[in-house]
Amino acid sequence: MKDIDIVCPVFREEGVIRLFHERLMAVLDSQEHDCQFRVRYVLDPSGDQTEEDLKAIASSDARIEVLVMSRRFGHQAALVAGMDRSDAQAVIMLDSDLQHPPELIPLLIQRWVDGADIVQTVRRDQGEINVWKRTSSRWFYKLLLQLGGVDIQAGAADFRLLSRRVVEIFRDDICEHNPFLRGLVGWVGFRVDYIPFVPAARIQGRSKYRVSTLLNFALNGICSFSKVPLRLCVSAGLLLSMLSLIAGAAQIALYFADTIEVPGWTSLFSALLFTGGIQLFFLGVLGEYISLIFDEVKNRPRYIVARHFGGGSSFHAAPAKDGAANR
Repeated sequence: MKDIDIVCPVFREEGVIRLFHERLMAVLDSQEHDCQFRVRYVLDPSGDQTEEDLKAIASSDARIEVLVMSRRFGHQAALVAGMDRSDAQAVIMLDSDLQHPPELIPLLIQRWVDGADIVQTVRRDQGEINVWKRTSSRWFYKLLLQLGGVDIQAGAADFRLLSRRVVEIFRDDICEHNPFLRGLVGWVGFRVDYIPFVPAARIQGRSKYRVSTLLNFALNGICSFSKVPLRLCVSAGLLLSMLSLIAGAAQIALYFADTIEVPGWTSLFSALLFTGGIQLFFLGVLGEYISLIFDEVKNRPRYIVARHFGGGSSFHAAPAKDGAANR
């Protein structure tokens, strides 16, 4: 009997969470002949009725547990919290907005049974996703591959299966405070199988990822895996220094050749603006890396669980060691 945990991050899903749960449990019930499942919903608190809906769901099924964060820690922290409390043979994580189809779970399990330690789904967007979003996503993954050397399939989603030994690595050895899980899943190695899927149309609401959130997500991914931006700053600084020396030597030569015309302020003003802009850009790049170092040095918990309910008598969470459950 295979023991599998399902981890579902939740945020403002009152209009869809019950439907998602029904579809999820229909899939899990079809696999109960050789799999034992536990479903763990990790809720970032919000002002809607999502928590009440989850309480009702958990009270009707001993296989369901709900973790409620003390505040909104974000999607990645919710996934980490679910893994920290798992002692199953495998963990499947998927979003609860029905864009990740639960019907793919049997295929993920089969690939794991066939020997894969990581079964990663890859999103194949159709025409309803605007061109800018599709193009920027492809560029980001290509850039991350070139800069960080991490092989992430374009469209890789947070819908995946991880074997127990991979989960233990995340739980015990990878303690980053700003984890970029899509990159870390590729970084740990082991055998990875990919499964493409077409996301379902959103039933209600819209994506919780704003443009600023996506930009922060991309910057965190690049800075977590690559030193290339820092080296580009060094290279650009050396190049500008060489150009300034060449320009200075040329000006001195023209002065002694008595061929300098009346100097203009436009070129000087443009050069100063350009140099100042480059310096501020470099400071911004340094600031991104320093902010990541700052978060690591503070060593605050990666999340805090305010309360949890459900699980029934059959629930057995992995014991937290040295506060690991709240990292």
